Amino acid sequence: MHMADALVSPAVAGAMYAASTAAAAYSVKRVKHEDDIKKIPLMGVMGAFVFTAQMINFTIPGTGSSGHLCGGVMATALLGPYAGFLTMIGVLLIQCLLFADGGLLALGCNVWNMAFYGCFVGYYLIWRPMTRRRLSGGRILAGSLIASMLTLQLGAFSVAVETLLSGVTKLPFSAFVAVMQPIHLAIGFVEGAITAAVLLFVYQARPELLDDKGKSGRQNRFSYKRTIAVLGVFAVITGAGLSLAASSYPDGLEWSIQQVAKAEEIEAEGGGVYAAAEGIQSATSLLPDYAFPESENRMGTSCSGIVGAVFVLALCVGVCYAIRFWGKKRIK
Repeated sequence: MHMADALVSPAVAGAMYAASTAAAAYSVKRVKHEDDIKKIPLMGVMGAFVFTAQMINFTIPGTGSSGHLCGGVMATALLGPYAGFLTMIGVLLIQCLLFADGGLLALGCNVWNMAFYGCFVGYYLIWRPMTRRRLSGGRILAGSLIASMLTLQLGAFSVAVETLLSGVTKLPFSAFVAVMQPIHLAIGFVEGAITAAVLLFVYQARPELLDDKGKSGRQNRFSYKRTIAVLGVFAVITGAGLSLAASSYPDGLEWSIQQVAKAEEIEAEGGGVYAAAEGIQSATSLLPDYAFPESENRMGTSCSGIVGAVFVLALCVGVCYAIRFWGKKRIK
């Protein structure tokens, strides 16, 4: 559901950058006060895991479309909404700059649509009320499914609204919404199932990560380091191997545009800020579209998975240590 620059006007892009930046700034403030050093490696590993999981597009049967994990609900269940949101920003930023996945001008929109709803709305409206008093496998499954489907519906609708307000395309709002919502409902269901599978593993291995108050009465079966290591191994396997099996069908947003506009993609018209954003991405994208430049070698996908995971992990961990250092310095 990564929006391209061609869908948004500079005014809408600027407004969404401002909204996403405000949410990020508040999240930094909250994470700084948490000062939980044990959360730092988990943020890095979860960022890498979400990045590699997003590379696996799964086919939506009977549609000719595919979908991929967003990861906001999964991240916030393990990290909390504020650390989860910052982790998701790291994922989306690396995708945008290193792989040209989603427009640079549209990055504020993508952060809002793919991270804000999952990390804040999904958490406070669904996940927290369902798990606050009692945590169980059934509640994890239900919370993951409902939160994922709801937040993807909100994200898909926001894409249509942002496109409408931008007025730079000829996509009719009603027709666009009519195809966006059903396809992302199906994608949300699959994301919810994947999210539940990962969280149920954590619940069995290290319930403390989901249940720090001990409400479930379950004992930790894995050490903290072992749990982190298992998630890290999953990220490597996913990025280097499973990503090769990703569906070749267009994702939900691309498919919806094709259904409405009867075109493969929409190009941004005019120069100015669009040309500047494209120029920056061309300069920073080492592996555009998760492949070696001008090459059909499938090893480019595996390489992209490993490189992206490493960059996301390093960015998330580095930002966390910077926040922690800056916070302590301010206190002194």
